[in-house]
Amino acid sequence: MNKYPGRLGLQQRVLPNYRVPFFDLLAGSCQDGMSLFAGSPRANEMIQSGKPQIAKFTQAQNIHLFGGPFYLCYQRGFIHWLEESNPGSLIVEANPRYLATPSAVRWMHAQGRKVIGWGLGASFVTGFRKQRRFSFINQFDTLISYSQRGAEEYAALGFPREKIYVAHNSVSPAPEKKFDSLRVMQHPTILFVGRLQARKRVDYLLRACAEIESKPRLIIVGDGPERALLGTLAKEIYPSAEFIGSKYGSELKPYFAQADLFVLPGTGGLAIQEAMSYGLPVIVAKGDGTQDDLVRDENGWQIAPENYEALLATMKNALSDRARLRRMGEESYRIISDEINIQKMADVFVQALNSVG
Repeated sequence: MNKYPGRLGLQQRVLPNYRVPFFDLLAGSCQDGMSLFAGSPRANEMIQSGKPQIAKFTQAQNIHLFGGPFYLCYQRGFIHWLEESNPGSLIVEANPRYLATPSAVRWMHAQGRKVIGWGLGASFVTGFRKQRRFSFINQFDTLISYSQRGAEEYAALGFPREKIYVAHNSVSPAPEKKFDSLRVMQHPTILFVGRLQARKRVDYLLRACAEIESKPRLIIVGDGPERALLGTLAKEIYPSAEFIGSKYGSELKPYFAQADLFVLPGTGGLAIQEAMSYGLPVIVAKGDGTQDDLVRDENGWQIAPENYEALLATMKNALSDRARLRRMGEESYRIISDEINIQKMADVFVQALNSVG
């Protein structure tokens, strides 16, 4: 793996626990180390924060303003952190809602140093909003996109395509174990891992299982504001559903190992990658574009969000052919092994850093 021959600064609004392995891996790829600047989430976000072991971490003071579509965040201490850490290059979240970012970019450019924006992409906008969005991303020397779709959105907005890198959004390392091609599905087991909140549509998953003739075993791992409501619903329509509660890291292994199919019926959720690393075929709702790179016809299904009938039909189809499920699971495993993992992601970050000098 190539290295960045300097000191890297990296800003995040918050530092979720699932990002720590990637940031430590990236820090180890920087010759002079990496300094990380991130603040605390809002209480209602229920994000489990982490702490890196290799990257030097500085706590930002996040000032959260407004909410919903009007949310803004100002990170106090950004410039002071830059002065103290003195990075050769800076990577920031390419999110116009973070108000301290432009001043940090100006500070870096005043020192003759480069800034890379890292983001999901730029959804379609027109007129004045398009001009403002372009002005925001145009301050960066290059961009790193989470997905191919995001890269295309940045390019469509007017940012030079040759300065856009795609680092597929990943939270899992390449699996060390070999794919278990001998695992046989006796009674189909469906697994969900994620926050129990309304947008995850776990209620759809319960209803679908109740309508499937084979009555699959359903394992639900996670906790959240919808836990009580989902428990009540399960007692009414699918009492065999197993609510495991929150599990992290190695605690999740036995549940992935028992599953035959991984289903995310609502939006969001990075557990899909870990499921794929265990050789599981997947059903996911279409979202921000990161699913496009992960989920293909060969290893799973993408369905329209908020479409119960599509979920039910796809689950029935998936469980109708056991041999096909195993083949699709093997392809999931290959994708995580060869294409989309935190090592590959760090490689692209280093490539982007070295491109700006």
